[in-house]
Amino acid sequence: MFEPFARADQRRWGEVYLRGLLLDGRRKSVEPMAARLGEDGNRQALAHFITTSPWDAAHVRARLAWRMQRMIKPTALIVDDTGFLKDGDASACVARQYTGTAGKVTNCQAGVSLHLASDAASAAVDWRLFLPESWDPASPKADPAKVARRTKCGIPEEVGHVEKWQLALDMIDETRAWGIEVPLVVADGGYGDAAAFRLGLEERALDYVVGISTTTTAQPEEARPHIPPYGGRGPRPQPVYPKPAQAVKKLVMEAGKRAAKPVQWREGSRPGSGRSGLKRMYSRFVALRIRPAGREIRRNTEGPELPVRWLLAEWPATEPEPVQFWLSNLPADTPLPTLVRTAKLRWRIEHDYREMKQVLGLAHFEGRTWRGWHHHVTLVSVAHAFCTLQRITRSPKETASA
Repeated sequence: MFEPFARADQRRWGEVYLRGLLLDGRRKSVEPMAARLGEDGNRQALAHFITTSPWDAAHVRARLAWRMQRMIKPTALIVDDTGFLKDGDASACVARQYTGTAGKVTNCQAGVSLHLASDAASAAVDWRLFLPESWDPASPKADPAKVARRTKCGIPEEVGHVEKWQLALDMIDETRAWGIEVPLVVADGGYGDAAAFRLGLEERALDYVVGISTTTTAQPEEARPHIPPYGGRGPRPQPVYPKPAQAVKKLVMEAGKRAAKPVQWREGSRPGSGRSGLKRMYSRFVALRIRPAGREIRRNTEGPELPVRWLLAEWPATEPEPVQFWLSNLPADTPLPTLVRTAKLRWRIEHDYREMKQVLGLAHFEGRTWRGWHHHVTLVSVAHAFCTLQRITRSPKETASA
């Protein structure tokens, strides 16, 4: 992983920092790690390496992606974001913003990540720190105090506010430039609700299964546009659908609960009734062919008809209405279990975040610089990949006794 480092001292302190992340201990910031590292516990050297030393985190992440692609054999790229809660306002890109980490708007940084994933394993291989509009001097929402801190935080001049879905597309492009070709993308509604994100994936010839909100609108598959009568004046009317687009929730409700089919997509980790003695992950799902609507979709569609896509909805037997929705451009003959397993693969990214935060100190970085944040999350990803490799290369007997 550290072969791209120019100097031997960078490789040395990179290895020491990794050991600090992997050792037992509740806090994985520089000072407590240095206290646990014995003779290698040089706090000043560790702080300089992670915050100031000019090594390129992207080079490390590229090598990490190459290694984990061989080992994981990923079937999908998963993109998501996570919050880094902060008390003060001095760290790069801190702002009051929503984060699922806290489930509310709070003071935090937000990091967007890309993970290689299969049913058995996953690894974070790329990261972006989200820069809110308040930190962008070119934005009408710029906060002068935050803009003034950009230099002290080491934020490059060319970095401005970019939507999270665009950061995700940028990471997909970077990962593909490294030679990582995975033709399927999975994401939650924070990304799937952005038509521009879905269109960006299609422009890149990528399949996707992405979460969407209940208010996303669409036409039924059988709907066809017609040309209204010409009144003889002005431009001739363009083809329009006879009825307004409907919310996806309404389309599923009209299909009815009887349209829901049972699907088991995997076995969990808790004891249960599955073949391996573990709990079955099981629910009921409705799959419909629909035509997603919206101005952006219309502008990017050739011909009068909107393209046909899959709408997947989870509708548990105990619920009066569907509880979750996804949109997909997978082929029309894709079996329902494949749609469900792909949509549910997103649990891998939650598993990665939990391990990296609870065990490896992902959110423990106390530095305030742009470079330091990217260095830290990159090394946490390497530490997490090491743990993943230990799991998948052990024999089942070794794993059971660990």
